[in-house]
Amino acid sequence: MANYSAATNKEVLNRYMKLPQGDKVQCMYIWIDGSGEGVRCKTRTVDFEPKAPEELPEWNYDGSSTGQAEGSNSDMYLHPVALFDDPFRMRPNKLVLCETYKYDKRPSETNHRLQCKKVMDKAKDLHPWFGMEQEYTLLTQDGHPFGWPKMGYPGPQGPYYCAVGADKVYGRDVLEAHYRACLYAGVNISGTNAEVMPAQWEFQVGPCEGIDMGDHLWIARFLLHRVCEDFGIVASLDPKPMPGDWNGAGCHTNYSTEPMRVDNGIRYIEEAIEKLSKCHMRHIRLYDPNDGQDNARRLTGLHETSHISDFSAGIANRGASIRIPRQVGEDKKGYFEDRRPSSNCDPYSVTQAIVRTTILDDWEEDEVVEEDIY
Repeated sequence: MANYSAATNKEVLNRYMKLPQGDKVQCMYIWIDGSGEGVRCKTRTVDFEPKAPEELPEWNYDGSSTGQAEGSNSDMYLHPVALFDDPFRMRPNKLVLCETYKYDKRPSETNHRLQCKKVMDKAKDLHPWFGMEQEYTLLTQDGHPFGWPKMGYPGPQGPYYCAVGADKVYGRDVLEAHYRACLYAGVNISGTNAEVMPAQWEFQVGPCEGIDMGDHLWIARFLLHRVCEDFGIVASLDPKPMPGDWNGAGCHTNYSTEPMRVDNGIRYIEEAIEKLSKCHMRHIRLYDPNDGQDNARRLTGLHETSHISDFSAGIANRGASIRIPRQVGEDKKGYFEDRRPSSNCDPYSVTQAIVRTTILDDWEEDEVVEEDIY
């Protein structure tokens, strides 16, 4: 059997990472590639510690190698938009989230942040808050779920959710390392848990207001992949990594506006859900990077999902499109959970769609043609 291990000796690396770096600072520029779900990065040296992204220069990269340009005209531009501390190189070194632009300074096709920022600025007076629950699956480098028997399957789902014990939990070291890396970086990570399928995990980011939701989740994803790199493990965001009687992976999105969070805010929650019901297929197409095709494998009506073609809502119902937590139903205020976004969704697309539907109501007049995507 081929050996897929690409691990290196981290003790050797640590000798060099302890070397002083003088008055120089390493800034790792991070961006979304042409797939709409992968992240890329490269590092440059600056002679100061940046305090804000606008202090850093634009940079360029080869878009023909990231699925974003042709080789004959491949230069793309990186515009720094958010700054985080680097948990791998440590302070004062930085992680720099960037937007991507073409040679003519137009945004790239996968730069959904630009439009999201405009939407959030329009809705800022209502203070939209988000919390996103990112599910992911750990795989070995040959694509097999981490910890699963090589020639078979683990026992049926049931004992793995929020479990402890070596016979139920696979890869907790990754979870713990990622959690601490997020805290160090300044990501607003709020919790973690083991999920229903073995080797599947979840972390939650939020509450974040407006554009911060997408910024923090993308950096948290980058950190996840980077941590897994150190462990020689792969983190998959595929929404249905294992066919059959196994749960898929989503990115459930919790949402509220200021009116929803005050007394009798349930009225505004119900109004928002009614608006969402009228734009169901439009949202489905925006809730994964492949116009709903990825989610069609997950939203089957089974495994705690509503069918992709149906819209539903209910209190404490994990089989609905929209879940109102029971406590919110009792308090008559709070938030609701949109359970439709896939694990590989672009949070900029998801959050701006929710705001446009529930607050701005500014979709084009023409309706989306509801072609079959399942």
